[in-house]
Amino acid sequence: MTRQTDIPALAQGVASGDRRALARAITLVESGRADHRADALALLGALGQEKQALRIGLSGTPGVGKSTFIESFGLMLTGMGKRVAVLAVDPSSARSGGSILGDKTRMDHLAREPNAFIRPSPSQTQLGGVARRSREAVALCEAAGYDVVLIETVGVGQSETVVAQMADLFVLLLAPAGGDELQGVKRGIMEMADLILVNKADGDLKTQATRTCADYAGALRLLRKRPQDPDGFPKALTVSAIEAKGLQEAWQEMATLADWRREQGIWAQTRRDQAGYWFAQDLRNGLLELVQNDAATAARMQQAQEDVQAGRKTPAAAAAEVLEPLADKLKN
Repeated sequence: MTRQTDIPALAQGVASGDRRALARAITLVESGRADHRADALALLGALGQEKQALRIGLSGTPGVGKSTFIESFGLMLTGMGKRVAVLAVDPSSARSGGSILGDKTRMDHLAREPNAFIRPSPSQTQLGGVARRSREAVALCEAAGYDVVLIETVGVGQSETVVAQMADLFVLLLAPAGGDELQGVKRGIMEMADLILVNKADGDLKTQATRTCADYAGALRLLRKRPQDPDGFPKALTVSAIEAKGLQEAWQEMATLADWRREQGIWAQTRRDQAGYWFAQDLRNGLLELVQNDAATAARMQQAQEDVQAGRKTPAAAAAEVLEPLADKLKN
């Protein structure tokens, strides 16, 4: 017998800031079951969109110390009296689909903080460095009254810029490096970054981190100024997550930029644009699911895939044959 979700009670729990209720709510929106999806939509509708947190997307190269930074940064914010939610996306195995989901163990001090909430989610097959329902998880954290929501992506790359479609600020965390590593960071993600933080500016790496920060600051000056930026942004700073140095300065820059965008109306416009983007994404995903769940279409897709793999048809021609009956049906 399927257990029914008490939506009003769950919504009340989330709205009151109950971390267990929030965890259950995120599990619900991440579920792929049709009945759970209906409950998830009802829950999101019941909670509304009145509360807004500062959403900070965070990406970085492997080994840069994202988890250490998030823990130090999160503890600093909770020490200031703020409630902090961390949504960490772990890479899923392409073979098994499984994920380790080890962020809570990497952030054990922050995980024990009453004003913090950490939720790891598997990326599954979703591109863009975020899980498919990360946006809805962010909305639930806002409804639960968190002041800051940190969205950690799988890693740095061209596709991780999708996180900018659900964040108010996008922070790129990098390690001290030379010119070759600077070349390795894609221009696309550089153009999306509001703030570049060069981590590990401590010990023997402090001098190199300062030099690397100067290199990135120079690279940022070569980029065309964006309308959503005040003078001086985007900018590069050095931080040491392990020594908790530079974090206050980084937070001040984030707060300054967020306040400026609110005053200029850019914050509200960005949120409207993001809502439109995710509507289009959900529509595409929904249409694809409808196609895949139609028995006749699924059979044509299977046959078309076999023809492509056998070399009897090109992928484009096979796809056109599958879509043709659907297009005719829509016309009628």
